[in-house]
Amino acid sequence: MPPSIFHMLERNVGKKIRVILDPAYGFEGILAAVTQEPSGIWLSDAEAVVLRSTMAQPIPQVASREDRSELFLNLNSVQRIEIIHAPRR
Repeated sequence: MPPSIFHMLERNVGKKIRVILDPAYGFEGILAAVTQEPSGIWLSDAEAVVLRSTMAQPIPQVASREDRSELFLNLNSVQRIEIIHAPRR
């Protein structure tokens, strides 16, 4: 039986993630918890991010940030979740 989205998210608790809600807006923060009822995730040390892409740079880049605190996001409104890895030295 393949792992569910909840199992995959629970493996990443404590890691920094970026949650995209629409092509131009999302949140970054530390994945604090995963809940099944209601289906969602809790972020700590969250920041709201605005994403921009251009013809020359089609991959969306973070254009601005705004501090938030603790945040609950319902998985029904999430388009994409990215794990942010620390840069290697």
